[in-house]
Amino acid sequence: MAKPLIQMALDSLDFNATIALAEQVAPHVDIFEIGTPCIKHNGINLVKDLRNRFPDKLLLVDLKTMDAGEYEATPFYAAGADICTVLGVSGLATCAGVIKAANAHGAEAQIDLINVEDKVACARATAELGAHIMGVHTGLDAQAAGHTPFGDLNDIARLGLNVRISVAGGIKQSTVQDVVKAGASIIVVGAAIYGAPSPAEAAKEIRQLVNAVRV
Repeated sequence: MAKPLIQMALDSLDFNATIALAEQVAPHVDIFEIGTPCIKHNGINLVKDLRNRFPDKLLLVDLKTMDAGEYEATPFYAAGADICTVLGVSGLATCAGVIKAANAHGAEAQIDLINVEDKVACARATAELGAHIMGVHTGLDAQAAGHTPFGDLNDIARLGLNVRISVAGGIKQSTVQDVVKAGASIIVVGAAIYGAPSPAEAAKEIRQLVNAVRV
């Protein structure tokens, strides 16, 4: 099994602050995620800017598409996105549209399983459609209520689907190695890095912890 990739969630609404944070953590992460509030506020020009500045990084645009999958995702893939997200609750037709757009651009589609009632069934069905990544995602509101992504991660990992598994939901230094051991391919870290006194040092520590796990 390859070492998991580390995905940095860029959640600021400020364009320049987003670029500055990306520059600080770039040596230690593999994927820059333009978070949903960030992409809504800043738009496609942020994708283009990050693509130009960081040609060696993967870019995920967290569109959380709910309808018109191919139509909505296509311009972001064309602007340089490597991965776009579509909500599993959107239904198979919408998921299929984003997958089609991804394939047309040599890119990947991620199914976000947030708030999906039957995550196992959704993962199986969208994997059959050709989804590339399953996103096990415990949102901020669910985190505030005490939920974690570990149970869902175990359920999806046990399926043995031919997809990568991305995990997001309050992951920090004390839990990141458990996420790796549970089978995550992509580990999403946000506040544990951008809320640290030194985001660069926090990202470096996360990288070291991930690399130290035998997989």
